[in-house]
Amino acid sequence: MGKRLRRERSVCARISPRSTYLAPHSTFYCYEEDVWTAIARFLSGRSLVMLALTSKWFYRLMMDESIWKFACLRDLRVPEPKQKQVSCKWISLYASAFDGSHSYMFRQQEKHIDWMRIGAFSLDSSQALLTERLSPVEIPEAENMEKKLRSGGYCLLKNIRTGIWIADLQLVRCPLCDLSNCEGTMQTLDARHFELFLNEGFQDGTWEYQVVGAHDIKKNTEAASGAIFDVKHLKDSSTSAIFDVKSWVGKPADWQPKAKVTVHAVAVNTNLQENEGLHLKYHVMRAGAGGDVVSIRISQQLL
Repeated sequence: MGKRLRRERSVCARISPRSTYLAPHSTFYCYEEDVWTAIARFLSGRSLVMLALTSKWFYRLMMDESIWKFACLRDLRVPEPKQKQVSCKWISLYASAFDGSHSYMFRQQEKHIDWMRIGAFSLDSSQALLTERLSPVEIPEAENMEKKLRSGGYCLLKNIRTGIWIADLQLVRCPLCDLSNCEGTMQTLDARHFELFLNEGFQDGTWEYQVVGAHDIKKNTEAASGAIFDVKHLKDSSTSAIFDVKSWVGKPADWQPKAKVTVHAVAVNTNLQENEGLHLKYHVMRAGAGGDVVSIRISQQLL
């Protein structure tokens, strides 16, 4: 009778500090923190969570703030903000950015039709320029600067909360404004500071949107456009990509919305059929009375 095969002992990952499949003199350990931290840089958020659930050791390592900060900046495709301190955990910021949430899920759900994620950009300065024009602009250095900007359909915002901002394009039902003769839809460039959804003031409805500017174009308009620029970076080479409209907007017969995001700016453009003009509104949300601007909306509807 032949020898009975000896049953191999199964390998338990939780108690095996060194791989038995390596060469005898190898110094690699299965639980080598530097190695797994490097591997984590290539894993999606979902994969990071799944790996963290495999053991207490992996949970401790994968829940490290540095890993989720890297994943957040990587997937948002933005550089590390100059203001490095954040008020929330990076894993919470990652979840709020990539769990499919958008601002109309918290309010006015009955008005919402559709949306798409544009991307993320950074506001380094406390001033932002809002416009419906996709052409280079010079901010006048004069006493009546704001008046001149308003006459051209621009809006200069101050006290912006600096850091990373996330931009979405929303399609909502009218009327969300005060035009009683509108029965169509409205396009909204919706941008928010990436910590907004985690703030209690936003969640409980304490922070509300306010109109800070309006502009009517009372003639046929070829496209509904909107853009947000960091004033400090208006002349940057990266920002100039927004003004190169031929490279990213659709052809005249293409009615699908198009968007462009750069390091310090974001823009949208939707070609329109023949119309009688557009009504434009700029909305902002502040973090309480007199607080920083934490959300911006540029809404446009046909007249």
